[in-house]
Amino acid sequence: MTEEISLMHIDDDQSNPVSSAATTTAANYKGKNVVVSISTGPKATPWVEKYRPQSLADVAAHRDIVDTIDRLASSNRLPHLLLYGPPGTGKTSTVLAMARKLFGSQMHNMVLELNASDARGIDVVRQQIQDFASTQSISFGAKFSVKLVLLDEADAMTKDAQFALRRVIEKYTKSTRFALICNHVNKIIPAVQSRCTRFRFAPLDAVHVTERLNHVIKAEGLDVTDSGVKALVRLCNGDMRKALNILQSTHMASQQITEEAVYLCTGNPLPKDIEQISHWLLNEPFAVSWRKISEIKTRKGLALVDIIREVTMFVFKIRLPSEVRIQLINQMADIEYRLSFGCNDKLQLGSLISAFTRARSAVVAAAK
Repeated sequence: MTEEISLMHIDDDQSNPVSSAATTTAANYKGKNVVVSISTGPKATPWVEKYRPQSLADVAAHRDIVDTIDRLASSNRLPHLLLYGPPGTGKTSTVLAMARKLFGSQMHNMVLELNASDARGIDVVRQQIQDFASTQSISFGAKFSVKLVLLDEADAMTKDAQFALRRVIEKYTKSTRFALICNHVNKIIPAVQSRCTRFRFAPLDAVHVTERLNHVIKAEGLDVTDSGVKALVRLCNGDMRKALNILQSTHMASQQITEEAVYLCTGNPLPKDIEQISHWLLNEPFAVSWRKISEIKTRKGLALVDIIREVTMFVFKIRLPSEVRIQLINQMADIEYRLSFGCNDKLQLGSLISAFTRARSAVVAAAK
């Protein structure tokens, strides 16, 4: 076995050769980009990287955005890009696929990729980015002579670094294009936003996630039930990276990937458990609900915050007066907020049951 560095978000990083000391190399590459692993062969590759789109045609969704970027790049009119949206929606994959098409085998010479959550200070802009942008471009036959700087998680950059980046973008526009990727566009200063063409990547539709999952399932020869696929799609919430990670984790834990196996692997409550809990909340007295919900939490190892999130979705499906529904949802949001600060689970469970008790009384009063 040999120790190697598996680059999670860089498909071809020949500019950073692996050092013989894995600990030294791991220290140089921090954050979500790097995983230090013991390679035992092709099966050790995470599926999010193994099945990352290699061309723009392979990108699962957002065809209008992908086709627009493809046309701009192909006609040598590529602007500075700002791609934003939730994680796992194809932002980084789209830019890397575009760079692969433009630069081919010279991609490692023509592209500087940085994770701004690590390289987030003004010194990085003044040194690494400016040095790369200021050097003369030697394309060695690449289709696109302008270099590309890819800044992933750009919303983590400090304000000073973003102002410095604005000046670098202005100064080196003739020789360099910048592609900024982030989750929260409001954290990018207006001066940088105005210099980029913005594209929003929305969460993936269930259809696109299902198609990609079926492709991976077929390629890996997995035994996955229809209910298992639906569970994967439901839990990923439009995040393709999350869907593939859950699929691979469940496969490692179970030979057959069923709905129950998926929920067990992720620790989420099963839909039938949520239905049962909701039934207790809507019909049983306070003491009975408390005892039964506490018992199922302990027996199945469920987190109260997960129960509240799923019960909130269940509330949208049942018939309730609109005023009661809104009040109940707001109360559950308050409970979830308090739980995020480490409030006592037992107290918050009591608040949850009380909220449903009041909602039930309001429904009875309205019926009379």
